[in-house]
Amino acid sequence: MALVTVLVALVALVALVALVLLLLVAQRLGLLYRLRHKVDTSSPRHGGELVAEVLRAHGVRFLFTLPGGHISPVLVACEKIGIRVVDTRHEATAVFAADAVSRVSGRVGVAAVTAGPGVTNAVTAVKNAQMAECPLLLLGGAAATLQKGRGALQDIPQVPLFRTLCKASLSVRAVRDIVPTLRRAFATAMEGTPGPVFVELPIDVLYPFHVVQKELGASQTPRGLRGKLVQWYLWNYLCDLFAGAWEPRELHPLGLSIPRATPQQVQQVAELLSRAQRPLLLVGSQALLPPTPAEELRAALQALGVPCYLGGAARGLLPPECPLGLRQNRRQALRDADLVLLAGTVCDFRLSYGRLFGRGAAVVAVNRNREQLLRNSDVFWKPRLALLGDPASLLVALSRSLPGFSCPRPWLQRLREAEEEKERLNRAKAAVPPPCHLNPLMLLQALDRLLPPQSILVADGGDFVGTAAYTVRPRQPRGWLDPGPFGTLGVGGGFALGAKLCRPEAEVWVLFGDGSLGFSLMEFDTFVRHKVPVIALVGNDAGWTQISREQLPLLGSAVGCGLNYSDYHKVAAALGGRGFVLDRDTERRVVAVLRAAQAECHRGRPVLVNALLGPSDFRQGSVSV
Repeated sequence: MALVTVLVALVALVALVALVLLLLVAQRLGLLYRLRHKVDTSSPRHGGELVAEVLRAHGVRFLFTLPGGHISPVLVACEKIGIRVVDTRHEATAVFAADAVSRVSGRVGVAAVTAGPGVTNAVTAVKNAQMAECPLLLLGGAAATLQKGRGALQDIPQVPLFRTLCKASLSVRAVRDIVPTLRRAFATAMEGTPGPVFVELPIDVLYPFHVVQKELGASQTPRGLRGKLVQWYLWNYLCDLFAGAWEPRELHPLGLSIPRATPQQVQQVAELLSRAQRPLLLVGSQALLPPTPAEELRAALQALGVPCYLGGAARGLLPPECPLGLRQNRRQALRDADLVLLAGTVCDFRLSYGRLFGRGAAVVAVNRNREQLLRNSDVFWKPRLALLGDPASLLVALSRSLPGFSCPRPWLQRLREAEEEKERLNRAKAAVPPPCHLNPLMLLQALDRLLPPQSILVADGGDFVGTAAYTVRPRQPRGWLDPGPFGTLGVGGGFALGAKLCRPEAEVWVLFGDGSLGFSLMEFDTFVRHKVPVIALVGNDAGWTQISREQLPLLGSAVGCGLNYSDYHKVAAALGGRGFVLDRDTERRVVAVLRAAQAECHRGRPVLVNALLGPSDFRQGSVSV
């Protein structure tokens, strides 16, 4: 009797295990899902339409791309519903343009690239966005899920490639997953510390049912038992792919989580600031992130009255005439300050890893990213307060908690006098003609006097851009776009494209070195085709000067650093733009050519000014590594 009971129990257990395994297999094959959700085999709709609908619901106005068959349904669907599709001459440019859209508009920029080489060509641009903390969505085409690892065209493991470069790297497995995956991707890109997200869209989730059926061979007549099994599997796969594909789904953005300092932490900072005699504020790009409007942040800085150094996208946050805004002598100011507030500024190579603070100075750091907040704090510096939160929100709250605060006048006056002395020396250096060609300081000071209030400066280069950072003053918040801490060359064409499309009323100037121009020169074709009038000012010193300035004295050779005084303006003209050249010209002639470039731009033509530069010692001692 006991033996029978045991046998019955074993049979029941085996049956239960078999049932569970059967259910798991059914779940895996999508059979259970299809019991409740139908497959419309006659529908002409395709997954690209769902992608386009999600983009539109998230306020996307531009999709940057270099086309490929893997992503064609996305491009066509976006065009159909009014999202402007802008094709570039390199995938990196498309991603850089999406990056610029996110910086200028505060929304997620979107690029789409085809599978394999299209995706790998975007890697550097995605890494640049990650390090600059820019919300970005990269859509990548891919081989059909069923064909991965079987030698399909341009098939590589793309999702693992982006795991270390993005906040999330995702792949869509069925048409019904497109909408929820993209909604989650948008939210992930924006919340917390913003950054890029990669979403892989296999080709079989983008094309219509009948096209995928034909490509997979699921409509062929099978032969033999094996053929019938294969055919059944293919048909089942296809049905699972499209089951519930066109059911209504919520498209609008998910809620975001943004870290903020607590009222108690704001009060602690206020107490430190109220006691400081020599306070100093360093504002980084992170302070320009949503949700705080730039105008509200500017008002908070002016109300606090603390002298500021503005970096990255924060350049231009204070108007050029504001006495609080400083550009020169930052190292000495940090040595002398008794309180330094790092608002989104990181103690990396740009602050000598935290070694610039004076002995006994109280350092308060606020950052959305915990790792960046405490970067090198265990080695070269120690924060008095380290707050995990949004820098802009803290500064606004701080200004409201100190309505009567006034920065000690002697400190501000001391910094202003040092600033004005350095500016005077720079003007004197600009007046000295080099032995050949143009003085870069004179050229950039002339540009600074001509910039209108509605202008955006794109910085793409080494030595010439380094000089411009101390010479040309951005006129508005988000009016200066540089690559950020990754120091990537080649951002210029894409940044200018995205910025001008977002702000068509703005005069967009790209400050190129002649080396960095090589990455973007063909994008003049893109500017012309898409009617995007921008002005490129090329500092042409016939070399990679930022590198050779150190390489030659240290190692005795400038090998690899030489270029020619090439006729870049003729290339721009050949592509349909307008080209000017400046050589040994007077300041009056320089101003006249820059004004002519502005006039051509306002008439709708992209312009390149090829400015031949002579040697200058302005950047002597600058660091290139």
